[in-house]
Amino acid sequence: MVKVADNTELKLCPDSTGMCNTNIPTGSMKTRFVFFLLIFLYSTSFVIPVFGQTQIPKTNSKKAFRYFMDAVEFYDGKAFEKAMKALDKATEDDPFFIEAFILKGDIQAEEQQFPDALNCYKQALSINPEFSPQLYYITANIELAIGRYQDSRKDYLKFLQSQEITAEKQSKARNNLKSCDFGINAMEHPVPFDPVNLGDSINTGDDEYVNAITTDDQSLYFTRKLLRSSELVEHTSEFNEDFYRAARIDSIWRKARNMGAPINTFGNEGALCISPDGQFLFFAACERADGYGSCDLYWAKKDGDGWSIPLNMGPVVNSPQWDSQPSFSSDGKTLYFSSKRKGGKGSSDIWRTELQQDGNWSEPVNLGDSINSTMPEMAPFIHPDDQTLYFSSRGHPGMGGLDLYYSRKDANGNWMKPVNMGYPINTFADEITLVVNANGELAYCSSDKAGGKGKQDIYTFILYPEARPGKATYMKGIVFDRDSKKRLEAKFELIDLATNKTVVNANSDPVNGEFLLSLPVDKNYALNVSKDGYLFYSDHFELKGLSSKALPFIKNIPLQEIRIGETVILKNIFFDTDKYDFKEESRTELGKLVTFLTANKDIHSELSGHTDNQGAADHNVVLSKNRAKAVYDYLVQHGIAAERLSYNGYGMTKPIDTNETEQGRANNRRTEFRILSK
Repeated sequence: MVKVADNTELKLCPDSTGMCNTNIPTGSMKTRFVFFLLIFLYSTSFVIPVFGQTQIPKTNSKKAFRYFMDAVEFYDGKAFEKAMKALDKATEDDPFFIEAFILKGDIQAEEQQFPDALNCYKQALSINPEFSPQLYYITANIELAIGRYQDSRKDYLKFLQSQEITAEKQSKARNNLKSCDFGINAMEHPVPFDPVNLGDSINTGDDEYVNAITTDDQSLYFTRKLLRSSELVEHTSEFNEDFYRAARIDSIWRKARNMGAPINTFGNEGALCISPDGQFLFFAACERADGYGSCDLYWAKKDGDGWSIPLNMGPVVNSPQWDSQPSFSSDGKTLYFSSKRKGGKGSSDIWRTELQQDGNWSEPVNLGDSINSTMPEMAPFIHPDDQTLYFSSRGHPGMGGLDLYYSRKDANGNWMKPVNMGYPINTFADEITLVVNANGELAYCSSDKAGGKGKQDIYTFILYPEARPGKATYMKGIVFDRDSKKRLEAKFELIDLATNKTVVNANSDPVNGEFLLSLPVDKNYALNVSKDGYLFYSDHFELKGLSSKALPFIKNIPLQEIRIGETVILKNIFFDTDKYDFKEESRTELGKLVTFLTANKDIHSELSGHTDNQGAADHNVVLSKNRAKAVYDYLVQHGIAAERLSYNGYGMTKPIDTNETEQGRANNRRTEFRILSK
């Protein structure tokens, strides 16, 4: 696909490319003519006025002039082939007929035959280099659009030498010069890029656009664009876009399957994303009866092996303008998306909205000047590390049009200056969508490069180190009732122990109890799993220092009904050796315990401390009792009635593991919460 260098209007639709007809470039290079007395030429994209309204095409041949005017008439009627034949006769009769060569170039540009168009414009300039400075602007734009950066740079400089250009065109030319310089430098310093076609299981002779890869790398979601049968076209659009899912089994992608109803409909759906826990999906659809604008965002919840009926996200998230291309963060509450709503920086911008405690979405917030520009920003992808954003833009230094960029959050949570992903990931063709797996090493993109299965195909490639996000691993398994073995829906919270901030919210499947939890590495986490009527489950993950590698965790989680005698090991309450002042990281777990006891006001409980077999028995009893009392004091200070609580220390008398290993001794050093009555 070919880019444009000017800020042309985008025709945006829900699919992952952001275009309604995805074989037409975004902001395609359309040219047109308006005739007044004789002719003046202007364009919505590349070609700008080169004649005044009263300037007459110059030729000494009446015959050539007649052919030219015939061509004008044919062109006005969109009979381009006849127009070109007439122009061939005109230039054959008068080889120095500049206007005829320009009109040839404009027709070929409209037909997207850009090298041929460039040759015609160059022919006109060879006849008279001083004919119009605008022709240098035209040729420079085309050269930039097809990646001829050195030639484009020369022609922009010639254009800027003229005194007859507007300030607006001068500004655009200078900005495009920056793209030329960037393109030249990028091609001289390429980044590693070796894309591999995903093969016949996923790609066909139709268009496939990558949408999402699950946290465990086992499912790929994408949009396929199919030509409708002729009898249906008169009642709807020419193409039908549906979502497909492919499963990876034993490292092999199996044949992709249509996701079916209720997600896919007779209309078009596009730009799907899956929440990192796999329980929610978001997508865009246009011109629906329940819509608020041209294209709106919709969501659905996992329902066993299928999905709930999709619902419009409502008038707070959706606007009267175009809203599309969602990406849901691993924090379980933040949705990034593209929109042309009012209040943006210009064209389409990237926005975010957050899910509130009451289940409503917050007023969308623009990501600001560090990400958005007056040009289009599109297709955000927030990585499971929740720190790295990939997106497409025409407004930052690049190869001349829509390029792929990444930005990272700084220590204060602000987005830093975007980095262009470099050549040949970015080229003179439009690069729009990029998806990166949780591990951060593999990226997925769509391309119509030569050697594919047909049109747009999905490719994967190893992402070079500088462009990789923070690594993330995952935890997966099943939540179930410990006694009945019934599978349960439960809420997961992953808390960064260093900041006490919840970094991941997730849910297990309401039907089969399965869960998939993203774990950004190089941090230590507290995990809390909760469900009404059950004791909460506590665990922790020490991933600090594992930024290079962290294996997935496969773990099934039993939940215990709230009953007398049941016990919870508080795995995220920490003490220094031989001390009973709990460490700051313990406040997360203590807060969860306060929440649980506040919600279950009839419960009376004992807090107990335990040690390993190291040290004197009497000393360990005192130490363990003091540790239990520290928890007791915290709960009382935070509103839990003292008469509901008791505490005790058992020292080394109640081990739950061997004392012969360090891990066993660590398990024996614990604080427990036991229900005495309810």
